[in-house]
Amino acid sequence: MSQEIIPVILCGGAGSRLWPVSRQMLPKQFLPLVTGRTLLQDTALRAKEAAGGATPIVVCNEAHRFLVNDQLAEIGIAARIVLEPAGRNTAAAVAVAALACEKEDPVLLVLASDHAIRGAEAFNRAVQRAAKVAASGMLVTFGIAAARPDSGFGYIERGEPVQDGANAVTSDAKAYKVARFVEKPSADQARAMIATGRVYWNSGMFAFGAKRVLEELGRYRPDILEAARASVAAATDDLGFLRLGKEAFLACPAEAIDRAVMERTAHAAVIPADFGWSDVGSWSALWDLAEKDASGNAARGDVQLQDTRDSLVFGDRRLIATLGVDNLVIVDTDDALLVADRSRSQDVREVVEDLKRANRSEHLSHRRVYRPWGYFESVDAGERYQVKRLMVKPGHALSLQLHRKRAEHWVVVSGRARVTRGEDTLYLEENQSTFIPVGTKHRLENAGEKPLLIIEVQSGSYLGEDDIERFEDRYNRG
Repeated sequence: MSQEIIPVILCGGAGSRLWPVSRQMLPKQFLPLVTGRTLLQDTALRAKEAAGGATPIVVCNEAHRFLVNDQLAEIGIAARIVLEPAGRNTAAAVAVAALACEKEDPVLLVLASDHAIRGAEAFNRAVQRAAKVAASGMLVTFGIAAARPDSGFGYIERGEPVQDGANAVTSDAKAYKVARFVEKPSADQARAMIATGRVYWNSGMFAFGAKRVLEELGRYRPDILEAARASVAAATDDLGFLRLGKEAFLACPAEAIDRAVMERTAHAAVIPADFGWSDVGSWSALWDLAEKDASGNAARGDVQLQDTRDSLVFGDRRLIATLGVDNLVIVDTDDALLVADRSRSQDVREVVEDLKRANRSEHLSHRRVYRPWGYFESVDAGERYQVKRLMVKPGHALSLQLHRKRAEHWVVVSGRARVTRGEDTLYLEENQSTFIPVGTKHRLENAGEKPLLIIEVQSGSYLGEDDIERFEDRYNRG
């Protein structure tokens, strides 16, 4: 096995406990929640440094491929981006990443895209220790010192020090065999385990050889390995992305790599991590990470707090004022407001499930929806009409399309537009407009060097986004 380290960044999480900021179309890994960069960008930069600059493999949902590509390009990182047709949990994602570099057989450093880590030097040291142990054939997980009996985490109990032949590698590697995994125990169980001094939180980060993890998958979950191998064999290049074979991947069982392999193998090891770590899994976790005022409040946006303690207030649209409240989470977005007791922040997922059952759209997307060409956002809507603001990036274009049930009127706010309207091509400058009748083929392109801003007024009997018939699309969307 080569001791070269290849980062594998798993980018498929939904982050529903951070609703209403994190949503299905723009989950938390694509948001700047902790630093000025997004969680994905922080993860990629951290992985690049720890792995000596190696090109990472990023496994993501195909709906997010342009977000991933654009955010990595912003920080100067090129990646091998693998597209999943649907989420199948982490075992399948790890399998396809390992198969993608099986021949070279590097150590894979598997990281979630949505965690926050403090202490870069300590993280780098832990990765090097883990790589050494993984190169000896072990499958390594990173254990986080359990700071409190939190029943929201899985736990790892350590066993004997890892041995390398006759010598313990723990003198510098500090690695232990895993005695057992305990998945989300009760608070009393967690408290008793912590008292032993032998348990850690399961961070969901791993290091193992590509061939070794495939061997163990073949031993314990051959069905997952077989489906992953078939999907890689049927993969195609799509604008530089590796698109997995859909039929084979959809046949893959969904299971976490923890359950599929780590809890079953006799070769699991744990490296105690001495860096700061958070899964940023709830608003309470984000409150823990944030800088706070003298009253224990964490705030972002235009906020005025009076007689308020130990609260998180998060908004960027309007003034938020509080008076005489404690231990609250207040999160304001353009179309939803969350007010919750901070101790109940783990239960925000229940709100999201209620929205799904009610067939509402607020769990899916914000008013601003990102597309590979830019974004659109809703400004106003009523019976038989809708107003949107569009931004088209320089050099980009919407698909050649038509609508069966709506007409559109475009007004250029700034920039220069090239418009295809039926058989005609026209150029529009600021304050010029055009009308697209129902059933007319059309395309909007940015013909300038600056972002193109458009106000679009839709009118018709049906205004849903699925009323699109595409004829040509440079982004290969259906």
